[in-house]
Amino acid sequence: MTDHVQEQEMEIEALEAILMDEFKEIHSGESGLNTSKRCFQITLSPQDDDPDQSTTTPVLLGLIFSHTEKYPDEPPLLNVKSIRGMHTSDLKILKEKLEQEASENLGMAMIYTLVTSAKEWLSERYGQDADADNDEEEESTKDEVIVPHGEPVTVDTFLAWRERFEAELALERAKLMPESALTAPKEKRLSGRQWFESGRATVKGATHVNEESDEEDDEEIDFDDDDFEDDEEDMLEHYLAEKSDSSTHSSKRAA
Repeated sequence: MTDHVQEQEMEIEALEAILMDEFKEIHSGESGLNTSKRCFQITLSPQDDDPDQSTTTPVLLGLIFSHTEKYPDEPPLLNVKSIRGMHTSDLKILKEKLEQEASENLGMAMIYTLVTSAKEWLSERYGQDADADNDEEEESTKDEVIVPHGEPVTVDTFLAWRERFEAELALERAKLMPESALTAPKEKRLSGRQWFESGRATVKGATHVNEESDEEDDEEIDFDDDDFEDDEEDMLEHYLAEKSDSSTHSSKRAA
């Protein structure tokens, strides 16, 4: 002989473990069922989101059941109610569907089977509407994306800027150095950096370079001391060569 009470208790324990917060016992007076036995409500939504998140689950269903005396050899008492967003006509259709499936599963614990069926029906009926709403939100979010303007900084553009910066800095230092420093033999000649660090630059020249340096500081790019040394020597050599050629032409013209 089947122990219906034991089977019912085991099913309730299993449902509590699987459904957790979505499963709760309610008073028979709020179940809508004609019974004084224990009643339970399972909260379902079309999506797999947390049913308590109202912003993502516009539709919520309450599946209510109560075991009859001879369950599962006879169908359980069933009811469905809208917790949020369901039409009365849909509730009627779903209840008839679940009652039909219950009659087809007699002899075995069937509540979880009915839960799965109800969730699938909700997804088919309301899931597409939710997906459409999500698509609209995604489209509106795309429209609000701010597209950055201006030329992007790449390795090539940075190197080009740095080359111009080095050239301008070397020439500025050469112009501010005295003739004796520029015409000295190469092995004894001070570089622009060494000249300025020695403190022999004029106040006017130092002020001029500092002003230029302040403007360049806004770029917030740091270089090591050796970054400019080789390029600076090349720039000075080029400047001195041009200066020498210019002096030669002037001497010939004077003669």
